[in-house]
Amino acid sequence: MTKQINVGGVLMGGGAPVTIQSMTNTPTQDVAATVDQIKKLAAAGCEIVRVAVPDMEAARAVGKIKEGSPIPVVVDIHFDYKLALEAIAAGADKVRINPGNIGGEDRVKAVAEACLLHNIPIRIGVNGGSLEKSILAKYGGICPEAMVESAFEHIRLLNKFDFDDVCVSLKSSSVPITMRAYQLMGQESDYPLHIGVTEAGTVRMGTLKSSVGIGGLLALGIGDTMRVSLSADPVEEIYAARDILKAAGVRREGPELVSCPTCGRTKIDLIALANQVEERLKSVDKPITVAVMGCAVNGPGEAAAADCGIAGGVGEGLLFQRGQIVKKVPQDRLVDELFALIERL
Repeated sequence: MTKQINVGGVLMGGGAPVTIQSMTNTPTQDVAATVDQIKKLAAAGCEIVRVAVPDMEAARAVGKIKEGSPIPVVVDIHFDYKLALEAIAAGADKVRINPGNIGGEDRVKAVAEACLLHNIPIRIGVNGGSLEKSILAKYGGICPEAMVESAFEHIRLLNKFDFDDVCVSLKSSSVPITMRAYQLMGQESDYPLHIGVTEAGTVRMGTLKSSVGIGGLLALGIGDTMRVSLSADPVEEIYAARDILKAAGVRREGPELVSCPTCGRTKIDLIALANQVEERLKSVDKPITVAVMGCAVNGPGEAAAADCGIAGGVGEGLLFQRGQIVKKVPQDRLVDELFALIERL
């Protein structure tokens, strides 16, 4: 089991539930816009949010952002250690840095001492694309072993100043490299792990790569917190993360939709029905499984494990509950009848 850290009241590691993170894409200096986006992320299910701190104005805005944020706020720092000090003083709940890129040891010491004083953790964020030149030369390029060595160098540097309230991420845009790096880190340390595939891409490809990488790690019991990185509205990251947690069997919250592929037996517009049901399920918070099946072959028999569902026919369909047929329903009323049944569950 990994160590446990506390991020603004949200526990991470040590057997705590895997948490969902995201990052705002508003200018951090724009407090109103940033807080508005954080509230939307929190409403979607985000539990920890990160904001970029590119300059002193952004660092000073952290305090106001914290006042309006319903969830813990992590600051993302690169190069200038003074930005970290200002953001910590403003009330940041965690700092994400690479200790090696903020200057000499005296600067790392200053950040570590500030975090100790305010009792906040540091995430060491190792990215495959920004490894130290010496490590790249040693290994001949980006590889899992190089990423893990970089992480331990940063850990040793913080430990030198009696700081060990740390979590670690080892992200690459390559799913195999990412997964292997986390596996190695998990074997060699007990620091909590922030898992994710960096620069994963658009909603479609990014969700796919994250599902394989993050989902695969979760299935192996690796990961204490996660972010799905998408070139999209950050809220999409939360939807994807929640789905990955459910698919990996890590979280049982809200509904799960199962639907069959179409075939020549299908006599209804199954694709449209499934999409309609999926959209309406976003407002349902019951931990149930809902099935949308194309014909009597796949439902209700093969969908017997579902809490409820519909199966298509010719001009009508079956409404069923836990494998038992409830009634026949005209096709144009199938979805409404399904949600009426969900209401009664």
